Amino acid sequence: MTRTTYAARSAALLGALALTLAACSSSSATPGSTASGSGTPASAGGLVVGTLLPQTGSLAFLGPPEIAGVNLAIKDINDAGGVLGSDVTVEHADSSDGDHAEVATQSVTDLISKKVQAIIGAASSTVTLNVIDDVTAAKIVQISGANTATKLSGYSPFYFRTAPPDTVQGAALGSLIVSDNVKKLGILVFNDDYGTSLRDVVVKTVEESGVEVTYGKAGQEFDPAASDFKNDVTSVLATQPDAVAIIAFDQTKQIIPDLVAAGFDASKVYLVDGNTSNYSKDFPAGTLKGAQGTIPGAFPTEEFQGRLKSIDSTLTDYSYAAESYDATVLAALAAVAGKGTDGTTIQKNMAAVSGADGGDECTSFKACVALLESGKGITYKGQAGVGPFNAKNDPSSAYIGVYQYQDDNSYKFMKSVFGES
Repeated sequence: MTRTTYAARSAALLGALALTLAACSSSSATPGSTASGSGTPASAGGLVVGTLLPQTGSLAFLGPPEIAGVNLAIKDINDAGGVLGSDVTVEHADSSDGDHAEVATQSVTDLISKKVQAIIGAASSTVTLNVIDDVTAAKIVQISGANTATKLSGYSPFYFRTAPPDTVQGAALGSLIVSDNVKKLGILVFNDDYGTSLRDVVVKTVEESGVEVTYGKAGQEFDPAASDFKNDVTSVLATQPDAVAIIAFDQTKQIIPDLVAAGFDASKVYLVDGNTSNYSKDFPAGTLKGAQGTIPGAFPTEEFQGRLKSIDSTLTDYSYAAESYDATVLAALAAVAGKGTDGTTIQKNMAAVSGADGGDECTSFKACVALLESGKGITYKGQAGVGPFNAKNDPSSAYIGVYQYQDDNSYKFMKSVFGES
């Protein structure tokens, strides 16, 4: 998300609400891994992966699938013999959200002290922007499976992401809106790096096709920390839009009831990755029926979902699990390709193992290592379906999933849209 500072798609993880994604921190540790705070030091000399993912705060619901993705990748890597003859270990740390910046700052300090060579995370683009200078200055490779803010493209040679930037999702969402014959679009967007960068791409895309954006341009954002959004709803509806795109996180749970109470047809609502969630426990049946949302990434196969649930049986949402899995595998492959587990070696080989230089396609760590050991170049084709890293360390191509809400306010996968960044 990926993903900035406030709450994003939620509800999809029930139980301990998955919001206790905190469960992510240690609940899904794999054999040979250690959870942050466990007191067990990572093994010397081997690859040590850290995670900086939300266990607390308004983004906590995003943590479980991402942590499960990392832990499943580490299991697969170690089952295949590990990296350079040693098992990979993991240190899980909490990123919280942008309102609690001190949590991620302390977590990064802890991860550096534990000598991790790669960090998977953060989920939030704003959290990443708060800590990326410390991470990369330590020559640690940071790979996010959820960051989408355009500001992060090419930020540092040590920063990569397996989620596409908002230029891809924004274009896909804008094209969806245009294809639905919307003539007047209102946008409710929070004032946040993630929100405004995604908004800008949507506006550009729809206006180029003749759609009038009636509300939500620069200067018309709302404060994400506000406790009430009725005035914002009133303002957007006063412009009489045919449809409303909501670019926000947990604020969506307040905004949608306000739209409905004002008489707006919620089937004309468009959501994004930050709020395309299962709202079956939040709204009366039928509230969102027909509404649509977009989520970056290929829709996970049933086989991959099943393997994730073998790591965390409570999962009901799989957002960014594939991207986090691929981020971990790519870091391990880069270490194998460079014959070293230090951050600089991993950084130098990340693009190559992703396929930036060409090479034989392989779909698993085991198969890719076999090719590397035979002296061949590789193109890792992972679970997320993204293309090789480009010059800005973004995926060169990616899929955006389009989802539609059902009568019970859960969402159903409809199709994938391919895009290039």
